Amino acid sequence: MAQQPLFGLVPAGQPLITAPSSQPSETSFLYAIPHPSPSPSNPSPKPFAHLAVFLLPGVSLPDGTAAAIYLALNPAALASGAEPPNFRFLGGVGPGKESAVFKLSAAASPSTAEGVIIGVAVEEASSVAERIQQLHAEGAERGQGQGQGQGQLVVQGQAPSTQLLAQRIIQNAFNFLASFSGTVGAGGVEVVPLKAFQDWWRKFENKVRNDPTFLEREQD
Repeated sequence: MAQQPLFGLVPAGQPLITAPSSQPSETSFLYAIPHPSPSPSNPSPKPFAHLAVFLLPGVSLPDGTAAAIYLALNPAALASGAEPPNFRFLGGVGPGKESAVFKLSAAASPSTAEGVIIGVAVEEASSVAERIQQLHAEGAERGQGQGQGQGQLVVQGQAPSTQLLAQRIIQNAFNFLASFSGTVGAGGVEVVPLKAFQDWWRKFENKVRNDPTFLEREQD
């Protein structure tokens, strides 16, 4: 029986991903995220620059744990098994911080011809929190105007209202798109049609225009 998905990943401009590409262990997951495909309206799409990661609604991690998010530095070798995996820590999500948005620069985000590989591992919450603080300290030392950095976490904890709004937008999208999900291929990979995402975005924009404060209220 397939394990219930724990995490949602949304690369900017791409559909929601909930099913990992592989699961090396009970507590670690790998997500191979493809580059955007060319289309008539966008024949030369750019690689995504932002990635949202969040706990799916109803998911609770074991007590004392959080999810550490990593970027594979050797995705081509990792995919082929030619050498051991090498990951860079990006940040984490868990109790009290159920979602995070990461900013990835193209130069600092190694990729294969197919895309990038993101790792998610359930680890001790204290270890994840400590490394997040180290990232923040390193970012402060670099100061403003020193570039985007590598795997820079877009800190939302400093503005709780913004974090809450972001979580409600993600949950609104998930609740709408979940009913459109289906499976493809022999492995039963879960997918959501692009048209469903476009429909959600159109309805979401209309709702924001008609009631700009609806996200500020508690959602059912």
